[in-house]
Amino acid sequence: MLPTFSITRRVLFSETDLAGVVHFAQYFRMMEEVEHAFFRSLGLSVSMEHEGVLLGWPRVACSCDFSGPLRFEDEVELKLNVRRVGGKSLQYEVDFIREGQNTARGKLTSVCAITGDGGFRAVAIPDEIRRRLSGEESAG
Repeated sequence: MLPTFSITRRVLFSETDLAGVVHFAQYFRMMEEVEHAFFRSLGLSVSMEHEGVLLGWPRVACSCDFSGPLRFEDEVELKLNVRRVGGKSLQYEVDFIREGQNTARGKLTSVCAITGDGGFRAVAIPDEIRRRLSGEESAG
């Protein structure tokens, strides 16, 4: 079974627009926040050295569908669900849950890439990292 991971946070005033609701661009920042926390929980990072090379996870696709607003001071659970760990890519969804109701769902696809040479070059996800992302091996 592929892993899930969640964090809970409060909506900041600076994340809202003139209508008092979270601006759509902030959802992508929150997706990144839970993504980084997920990687850290596995003893990984979205930018890390592995076997002498700098690896990163640039996004190649990202979307978000909204079903209800979030407002200043709302407590929201960001629930990341790994959907697929491919040869070079990782797909996951992030559910935005307020008071038990899903208010939005984001979808992300990231590619494992060597990033230390001034550009990006997609590479196979290293076996150790693949096992952690797949929930087969814990950090440490």
